[in-house]
Amino acid sequence: MQCSWKAVLLLALASIAIQYTAIRTFTAKSFHTCPGLAEAGLAERLCEESPTFAYNLSRKTHILILATTRSGSSFVGQLFNQHLDVFYLFEPLYHVQNTLIPRFTQGKSPADRRVMLGASRDLLRSLYDCDLYFLENYIKPPPVNHTTDRIFRRGASRVLCSRPVCDPPGPGDLVLEEGDCVRKCGLLNLTVAAEACRERSHVAIKTVRVPEVNDLRALVEDPRLNLKVIQLVRDPRGILASRSETFRDTYRLWRLWYGTGRKPYNLDVTQLTTVCEDFSNSVSTGLMRPPWLKGKYMLVRYEDLARNPMKKTEEIYGFLGIPLDSHVARWIQNNTRGDPTLGKHKYGTVRNSAATAEKWRFRLSYDIVAFAQNACQQVLAQLGYKIAASEEELKNPSVSLVEERDFRPFS
Repeated sequence: MQCSWKAVLLLALASIAIQYTAIRTFTAKSFHTCPGLAEAGLAERLCEESPTFAYNLSRKTHILILATTRSGSSFVGQLFNQHLDVFYLFEPLYHVQNTLIPRFTQGKSPADRRVMLGASRDLLRSLYDCDLYFLENYIKPPPVNHTTDRIFRRGASRVLCSRPVCDPPGPGDLVLEEGDCVRKCGLLNLTVAAEACRERSHVAIKTVRVPEVNDLRALVEDPRLNLKVIQLVRDPRGILASRSETFRDTYRLWRLWYGTGRKPYNLDVTQLTTVCEDFSNSVSTGLMRPPWLKGKYMLVRYEDLARNPMKKTEEIYGFLGIPLDSHVARWIQNNTRGDPTLGKHKYGTVRNSAATAEKWRFRLSYDIVAFAQNACQQVLAQLGYKIAASEEELKNPSVSLVEERDFRPFS
């Protein structure tokens, strides 16, 4: 049977296409899969299971500040926000929470709180890749032509409030305050913001919406990322005092207990115990030093950072392998010795840091403190927080309630 010249030509083109695809596949497997994972100890398993992953060859550092509300996370976030080579986002998971669980509160059950975890992990993975368009799925109302004025706390991100993402009137190096950013910058162009993200060597994200470090395992082990987790913890008694003052309506019954000296029968104790359980679970995992966290996890106590902010910041940057920017050092000097009256905004970061760490001792009655100590006994011991045995000891500032502990990064 004779073949026409057209059939021969089609067969030749098909053969070329097949060979090209094979070469591309071989190249991707040979150079983008296994070699980059040798140091992580995951090469053999990932080569067998997922040979087509695109790996993080640039080794851009992806930083996640894992915290809970009123633990000092806004302050820690600024330690990265002030670095000129870091793209920082403040609580982008707020948008996931607001879309999937509109009435989400700290007091919900663990099952309710984990409804959004899958979506949160997907969003984090995209944001670390500077894919800000993925965030549009959770912004209400949806952005038009990739522009929006609904980014939560945009002003807390230096990059999103400076050129070229924002073009406010004034000198080129103008740094806007948070309130001025929203007013003077106008709509946020996510395309321009994504380009600014790609131009920087590192991406840092702060969240109080992931309960435990175990919930991040899929991201930590993802070869496309170079994720390092900074887990920030604080004395649960201090968190309770700060929340009671900041979220006055939500924590109304705790305030009633403080004011009357009588514990309300319908007090929602999960507002305290959930924090302690999450801390305990995460810290237990971290202190066990599982292989998947090696070189990826650092535990930071807020009290240690507050007492010696420069030293602890140097340790954090040393763990990350990132040079400490002079802008960060200057920000620390200007924001840890300030007049506390300048930090009245509930998420403000200007304060006398050492004094702030101990302020809770004078804002809770001893009855409440004793209750918290009993409810959170395990995590207090894990993190090195001492029990106040009496009201006199609680109110005596010369008596430290924080043990000296050396929580060295797992490397």
